[in-house]
Amino acid sequence: MSFGRNPHVAKAEAAEQKAQNAKDGSAHEQAWRDAARQWDRAAERETQDARRQEYTDKATAARANADAPWEENGAAPTVATLKSKISSLLN
Repeated sequence: MSFGRNPHVAKAEAAEQKAQNAKDGSAHEQAWRDAARQWDRAAERETQDARRQEYTDKATAARANADAPWEENGAAPTVATLKSKISSLLN
């Protein structure tokens, strides 16, 4: 780690990536909440007001993503998609 860099930014970005690649709703929610927590920590360490506000906004957005239903994020397949995949495998 280099001096003068905020390590929580990279951790928050990694948590967001993990949330986007989550396989189920609980992992998705937990990863977004971790991202929000890391963005908050990054904002606490920041000395520039503009970046502090940016990190605070990203934390708020991450919490909104965590609170959003899993289906709305497009990551979970619909029932119709699952039924069509199952029927194609059986035939």
